Amino acid sequence: MKSVICDIDGVLLHDNKLIPGSDKFIQRLREQGNPLVLLTNYPAQTAKDLVNRLGAAGIELTEDQVYTSAMATADFLRHQQGKKAYVIGEGALTHELYKQGFTITDINPDFVIVGETRSYNWDMVHRAARFVAEGARFIATNPDTHGPNHSPACGALCAPIERITGKKPFYVGKPSAWIIRSALNHLGAHATNTVIVGDNLNTDILAGFQAGLETVMVLSGVSRMEDLDRYPFRPNHIFPCVAEIDVV
Repeated sequence: MKSVICDIDGVLLHDNKLIPGSDKFIQRLREQGNPLVLLTNYPAQTAKDLVNRLGAAGIELTEDQVYTSAMATADFLRHQQGKKAYVIGEGALTHELYKQGFTITDINPDFVIVGETRSYNWDMVHRAARFVAEGARFIATNPDTHGPNHSPACGALCAPIERITGKKPFYVGKPSAWIIRSALNHLGAHATNTVIVGDNLNTDILAGFQAGLETVMVLSGVSRMEDLDRYPFRPNHIFPCVAEIDVV
């Protein structure tokens, strides 16, 4: 019985609309008993938010079946020294950090943690850059530069801080193998018996490849067949959409 790590956007949903057949794919996995976790780089929604979003589209899941880059970031920081953080992000990220015993502060933080927020401003950039320059460790939930309609994402919000300080953050989210290992631990699964399903060669497929998972690419999202020539690695399987996956 294979465990399944599955991306959300471009795989199961387009914005908040169901990609045809993805509800049946998830239902089939549940009926077969495949251990399943949906893994997203987007850090600004809690597990409850995501379950509600998926439920509204017709995909029924429990909170322990979703895992975000905010959760993985908190998991990563649990293993590091220091419990004070200056955070640029939404409530979902600070919620996960509070659960791990962090103090959110702008007084001598051990970490500067960047997620995604629409309230980004000059003062945030200034404070974050000063803290990083003074020795705070720079952590980011994910390296994505933009979302739908070129909306700025975490990687773009990190860019000014990088330019000012000359320091790059550690990116927790895909394609980092860290988030895959964190999701595997959450799932209680092993890489050798786990499939990752995603629509993006740069993130899902590369992360799976680096972590030693079997990779399944679907063509319902970001990457296309013609993009394969630009990469030295190949997904193990390619399908038009999740409804047609027959290897799990």
